[in-house]
Amino acid sequence: MTLALIDTSTANIASVRYALNRLGVEPVLAATPGEAARADKLILPGVGAAGPAMRALERSGWADALRNDTRPLLGVCLGMQLLFGESDEDSGTRTPVPLLGLIPGRVERLAPSDAGPWPHMGWNTLSFPPGSDPLLTGIEEGAHVYFVHGFYVPEGASTLATTAYGTRISAMVRHGHIAGCQFHPERSGAVGARILSNFIKG
Repeated sequence: MTLALIDTSTANIASVRYALNRLGVEPVLAATPGEAARADKLILPGVGAAGPAMRALERSGWADALRNDTRPLLGVCLGMQLLFGESDEDSGTRTPVPLLGLIPGRVERLAPSDAGPWPHMGWNTLSFPPGSDPLLTGIEEGAHVYFVHGFYVPEGASTLATTAYGTRISAMVRHGHIAGCQFHPERSGAVGARILSNFIKG
């Protein structure tokens, strides 16, 4: 099995790569779709803002390629948000940022609340029905994972697992061959490692 890490130039490639190395996987670093031509599965990591990340995907040809790809794809943090239709993260403009459109839905700004400061940063729990998806095999209800984000996907039809931070947040999503984690599995200890392993083996 060959796994490709999509390099958007805005992503935390190194930490995701090291997490995969600990699982015995050496991913291909793919700045262009051609560099991932032989990969069986894809991971789209991301940190930062939606606008610059989407511009990088458009320039590299990855945006169009992902819209037509049928291989298993896992988005991580911003990479998960990029899977949706549009984002309220304006990056200096007042119009929504068009995203990949692979999963129906909109990315919204977390509102200030009594739950804690903005952005949502730190450990929080996962809530999900038992046996809901192979990605969650071996994960217990209430398991802790590590979040860093100020925008979120509201709970919806694609939601696999949620967390609470003033509102219900989609912590994991699934839409056909496409899945995503709002949290950072590469920074979430044994729980994150198991989720990455489930994706690799699934």
